[in-house]
Amino acid sequence: MTSGSAAHAKPPTPRERARERTLQDIVRIGREHLALHGAAALSLRAVARDLGVVSSAVYRYVESREELLTLLLIDAYSELGDAVDAAIGTCPEDAFTGRFEALAAAVRNWALAHPAGYALLFGSPVPGYQAPADRTTGPGTRVVYALMTVLDGAYRAGQLTSDGQDAAFTPLLAADLARIREEAGLQVPGDLLARGALVWTSLFGAISFEVFGQYGAETFAARDELFARHLAVLARVAGLRA
Repeated sequence: MTSGSAAHAKPPTPRERARERTLQDIVRIGREHLALHGAAALSLRAVARDLGVVSSAVYRYVESREELLTLLLIDAYSELGDAVDAAIGTCPEDAFTGRFEALAAAVRNWALAHPAGYALLFGSPVPGYQAPADRTTGPGTRVVYALMTVLDGAYRAGQLTSDGQDAAFTPLLAADLARIREEAGLQVPGDLLARGALVWTSLFGAISFEVFGQYGAETFAARDELFARHLAVLARVAGLRA
């Protein structure tokens, strides 16, 4: 049954629709500038020029360069998260290794297609900018949450076995892992969650090396095969079955 508030929600007014379109245009142009000039050189004046308005008009929609960076962060995190969710959704729910591989491939494909966006999310911090946690933490944790959900699902299905090393954790690390499990509603034990953290950082490390050219121009020609081998190792680290 549809709630009264949903049933009687007013459609957006023409002014609201126009504002949303303008914001979308600002983000689109901001992404183009990000790709051309990098985050440190991002300028609201330059965005206004390409939008075809005076700079003062842009400030009615985006109050500062920092606000534009925040919008670009949220946009990139959301696009990456959507790509990961779509890729995982193509795999059967009980195909946990396949879901992990789909997640990893989606991150890599998105990163290679949008290197400037990936650099904004996972590259060097932009000087003088601090992302607002209340707006960026949710979008920014979608991928790692998706990864932990895959591992948690495998554990619940009896396809991951704990090695019983939780007792070896210091109280501080044990508390960290317990907090993460509680906040995310996970059953996977601490030792497997710690392994998952290694898989997470290793996955993004491998992708960063490729996106930022850290392998060197001629070191690896067979990048797809190399990445596939990395994934096979990381799946074993996580405890996933082939």
